[in-house]
Parts: sequence; structure tokens; C-alpha cells
Amino acid sequence: MTDTAFPALSRRFFLAGSAAAAGGLALGFDLPGAAAAPDAATPEINAWVVVRPDETVVIRIARSEMGQGTLTGLAQLVAEELGCDWARVTTEYPTPGQNLARNRAWGDFSTGGSRGIRESYVAVRQGGAAARTMLVAAAAAEWKASPGECRVEKGVIHHPASGRSTTFGKVAAAAGRMEVPKDVPLKDPKDWTIAGHPVKRLDTLEKTDGSQVYGIDLKLPGMLNAAIRDCPVVGGTVKSVDAAAVEKMPGVRKVVRVGDSAVAVVADTFWRAKQAVEALQIVWDEGPNAKVSSETIAATLKEGLDASEAFVGNKAGDAGAALKGAAKVIEATYAYPFQNHATMEPMNATARWTPERCEVWTPTQNGEAALAATAEAAGLSARQCDVTKIHLGGGFGRRGATHDWVRQVVLIAKELPGTPVKLIWTREEDMTHGRYHPVTQCRMRAALDEAGNLTGLHMRISGQSILAGIIPGRLAPDGKDPVVFQGLNPGGAEAAIGYTIPNLLIDHAMRNPPIIPGFWRGVNTNPNAIYLECFLDEVAHAAGKDPLAFRRKLMEKHPKHLAVLNAVAERIGWDTKPAAGVHRGLAQIMGFGSYVAAAAEVSVADDGKIKVHRIVAATDPGVAINPQQIEAQVAGSFVYGLSAALYGECTVKDGRIEQTNFDSYPVLRLDEMPKVEAILMPSGGFIGGVGEPTIAVAAPAVLNAVFAATGKRVRQIPARHTDLKRA
Repeated sequence: MTDTAFPALSRRFFLAGSAAAAGGLALGFDLPGAAAAPDAATPEINAWVVVRPDETVVIRIARSEMGQGTLTGLAQLVAEELGCDWARVTTEYPTPGQNLARNRAWGDFSTGGSRGIRESYVAVRQGGAAARTMLVAAAAAEWKASPGECRVEKGVIHHPASGRSTTFGKVAAAAGRMEVPKDVPLKDPKDWTIAGHPVKRLDTLEKTDGSQVYGIDLKLPGMLNAAIRDCPVVGGTVKSVDAAAVEKMPGVRKVVRVGDSAVAVVADTFWRAKQAVEALQIVWDEGPNAKVSSETIAATLKEGLDASEAFVGNKAGDAGAALKGAAKVIEATYAYPFQNHATMEPMNATARWTPERCEVWTPTQNGEAALAATAEAAGLSARQCDVTKIHLGGGFGRRGATHDWVRQVVLIAKELPGTPVKLIWTREEDMTHGRYHPVTQCRMRAALDEAGNLTGLHMRISGQSILAGIIPGRLAPDGKDPVVFQGLNPGGAEAAIGYTIPNLLIDHAMRNPPIIPGFWRGVNTNPNAIYLECFLDEVAHAAGKDPLAFRRKLMEKHPKHLAVLNAVAERIGWDTKPAAGVHRGLAQIMGFGSYVAAAAEVSVADDGKIKVHRIVAATDPGVAINPQQIEAQVAGSFVYGLSAALYGECTVKDGRIEQTNFDSYPVLRLDEMPKVEAILMPSGGFIGGVGEPTIAVAAPAVLNAVFAATGKRVRQIPARHTDLKRA
């Protein structure tokens, strides 16, 4: 989107502002280039906090809530610096249109890469601190006292010398007329009373009593419903469609061609739209990818393992020479498949289009990207469009970088000007038109000296690049995709390798099949952790060494990596004998700015069925905003990680994704969930993410335990491809 004109501000944006005009205060801070409110008579200063006369504190959250607790964590940080009463806090989302209108006062709306809190950490605290300073100044001016003589406690401003006190709501209007202070000191985390503590989440009640509205629940007056069928083969188009019979079905209002590749039916109810779109007689031109299969893709990736050219992600010494001079060389090849985000709520959006304006309501991880997609599809400028963000029924990366469903709903709504149209993808449409975890293979060769020490390692990753597939402009100047090397980077990166290996080469032979990739929760950290941690386990056993001791020797210069690994080893009782039939495995990695490790206890039945009994996970995120929520995220991440390790796979036949629902794409069930013990060990001095890192260590910890139980290595994900039955 090149048009940066400011959109008109919606009525919803001014709901809080109207309360402020009646005697409340909207407060915030200035990001570089942020604009103050255009109306000087309004007590609003800028972006982040509204204090109403009834003492309700409304905190505006730019990032998206999709179950991970970002909304509550960010509100905690603002509330901490503000000094308000947590019991009176509520939240609201600004829209991306409002953000443009105020020169991006809220900054980045993107929520992914476990960045929701860590990239807002300083900014939102500054907003809360500025608000507190202004409220105190307003009270002090009224009392003709020095602000330094006042203190704040739970939304009440006290002046101990005179015994006077007042509330935020009573001085909000006066504070709103003051200049926003600059460089307000922030609290030392050791003095926190709201942030850093396990306060209740702000979105729990609505989710438990059923009042929470997700995108799929949204209702607008006069709204119609749409269902869609897109060409099942990527790159295919609609050759012809016979709509005559469908147009006569009950409730059907219109059959709409959507771009070159899809057809939608608009009806009075979604069920009628779904029945009608399924009855359409569509002839597809399947295009050049109709013969693509899992087998052809695997052959392409295998070729890349031997390619003479590759992008280098990490290099030290001379791995080739080390391998040639090794006393022993260990080699293995692993493979990781396409995987679906499989959000419980399928893609959906509601749009209302007129020649003058287009509005969209949708769950999105990036409101600004959704606005860009809206404006492009609507054929309107940015100032003529806006997107209202709704809580997500799961995102995991699918609702972030690409907004194909938003483009579709706008194109459909253009055919019915002035009428709101809600598009819901069926589960089958959602499963077969995803943006899939990239497919890769990895060949690893390790050099051991006569004492069994690791002297060299070459990791060759062959496979798909997410950036090349959906955001080529973010590739490095030489064409390299840095995302491929997550968890394997040199020291100093936020996803750095935790081992010192004297001769190291990690490279990537880029091979891009036509299946569209996407940022899948944990992204490339997940396969990279399996590749590295399972292979190191192989190398340790080949050297006749304990896997923990083997790792420790390589981690002497990586104290934070080693600390989390030691923590899980101690908690799991690595040096003690497990229960009969139970075996252990462990793994560690750095991802998304945090250091994580896991140790698992596993048994494998005679029929090969894996039972994960217990997982211990340690996380060092630097700073912990809500310890209780971090523990919940760790447990939830293991559901995701174990589902991927045990079951998750999308296969391709005749250019089509074969898995169409949860019967063919199973996920972990309740009776399969292990006991999870989370160790939170924030070391301070940095802030990392928590939504994704521990996903990566779930699989390798379990797979290493599976080897301990069976003597068989699982080198192809999911594990069901490996015969683990006892002879």
C-alpha cells in the first residue's frame, strides 16, 4: 500500500474520548512523529490511557489477543507505571485507520514472533508513567503543593503533609490540559506490584460465560453470509462455472467470481451459502502445479542436500577439513513436513463496501496488514478504509503476514454495495488453503576425534524459504532467508546456537515448491531444534557419552543456555533411575529472545504407541511480566509442539493438500497430554518472548526419550512414520 493518507476517525474511536470530554482524561506518550490530538479543547493527550470520571481506566492495546495473554500483559505494564487500581482496568483496541490518522501513535500493530509484549515493553511503560506524572501534577496544582510531595496508590493521589487525597477521575480533565512530559523515569522492576505478578487475565470472564464475540460470531444489521471455493491447486484458476441452478436455491442472493481462482455464494444464512457453493459446477484450470506431489517435492529437497551452492548462516573454522581428518564421522538425514496452523476458528471476515468507504471486521494478527489488503481490494485510498480488530480464535501466524480472506470478503462485498457480508471459510477450505509450515530436509555430518570430542559439524538444510514465498522484499541482499537459521545463528542473535563447535558450517540450499509457506508458530526454530538436538543426541551416543554431559562440555561459553538445561535435568532427576519402562530425553535452544530447555519422560508400548508421561520445561525470558500466564503458555506450547511431532503432516497429491479436516489432521487429545512442570527463571537485563520458544524443545526432548526407550531414531516427522514396534 503506497497511499498513506489519513483515514477518517470512526465513532468507535471516540467512545472513550466522549467519556473524557465529560470530565475524563485520555493519556499517553509521544512516539517519534506521533501527533497530538487535533482538538485542543478535548482533554485527550494522545494514545494509551483513558481515565473516566467513574475511575475506570481504559488501556488501549495495539497488539492482538489470541489466547496468549498479550492484552493482559501489556495492560499490566501500563497499569504498573500509572499506579491505578487493577480491579478498575479494562481495555480496547484502536484501529489501524486511527493509527494512520494519528501518525502511527500506537506504533506497530503486528503480533507475531513472540514480540507482542517485548517490542512494546518500554513504549507502553512510558505511556503509563507520563499519565501518572500528569495526574499527580494536576492534583498538586489544585493543592498548591509540589508534585514530589505526592504519592500514588491504586488510583488515589495522596499528599501526606496535608492529609489530602483525590482520585484519578477527579483530576483527569485538568491533567489533560497539561503538556506531556518527556523522559519520565520508569519504575525498577523490583518495585513492581502489578507487572511481574500473576494477576487475573482481563479476557477470562467473557470467554467463560460465552459473551466474547469472535469474528465468526459478529452480527450486523442487514448482514448477508458468504461461503467460498478456491481452486484446490495453487496457481490454478476458474475455467468455467455453472451458477444457474444454484441461483435458484433458497436464500441465495448472488454468485460471485472472486479474482481468477475462486467462486463465492452469498445467501441469507451461512448454511445456505455453504450448501449452494458446494453444489456449484466448477471446472478448474489447474495450471502448472497439478502434478506436484509429496514425492516430487521430497526429490527436489534431496537434490538440494548435495548442491554445490548454498547460503551460509553460521560458519566457524573449517568444517570440511575437520570431517576429512576425523577419527569418526556420524551422519544422519532428517525431514520436516508441511504443517497446518489448524486454528479452531477458520478464516473469516465481514466487510461493508460503498464507493466512498470500506469497513472490515476481522480477527487479525496485524491490523495494518489487514488495512493494506482492504484498501487494495476495495480500490480505495487508506483514508477511506478501516479495520476493526476482533479477538482471534487462534492465530499461530496464519492471521499475520497474509490476509487472503480479507481480500476475498472485500471483493465479494463490492458486488453488494452498502450491504455487510460475512465470509466464513469452511474447515475444508481452511485446511486446504493455508500458509503452511515450510518443508525442509537436513543432512548433518559430525566429526569426532579419538577421545570422542566433537570437532566439526556441517548442517545442510534443504528446503523452503518463507520470505521468498510471501515477503521476498525481506530477503537479505544476497537472497538469503535469515529465518531459516533460527536457533542456529552465531552468538548475539536472538536465536543463537548454544554450543561452541570449533569447526562449524550451517547452510541452506533454497528449494521452493509451489505450496505457499507461512509463519507457523515457532517457525524454523521447531525443525532446527529437532535437527540439532536429536543429532547431537546421536553423536553423544556414538561417542559413548551421556547426552547431558556431552552437551555441557560444548556449552561452557553459553551460561544462559546451560542454566536452563541444568534446571530441567535436575528437576527431571537425570542422574536417578526412572520408573520401570520410562525413559528420558532432553533438549535446549534459544528462540525469540528467550532461553529454553525441556526434559521428557516417555514410554513406548509393544505396539509402538508413544506415551509422554511428564515434561519439565525451563524458560529464561529475562523479565517475567505475568508468571502465571507464562506457565500457561509453556503448557499450551507443548500441546502444539507434541501435536506436530506425533501427528502433524500435510501431504500433497495432484497439486492438492490431502488433509481436509481433523480426522486426517489429528491433534493431541486430552488423554495424551503429559504432566507439565514449568520452571521460570528470569535472569533480568533483557526481555524475550514466551509464546513460541518452548514449542521447539517439545519434540526433540520426546524423540530423544523415544530412542532411549527403543533404540530407534525418529528422523522423519511426524513420529508415526517410524516403526517403533518391538520385534
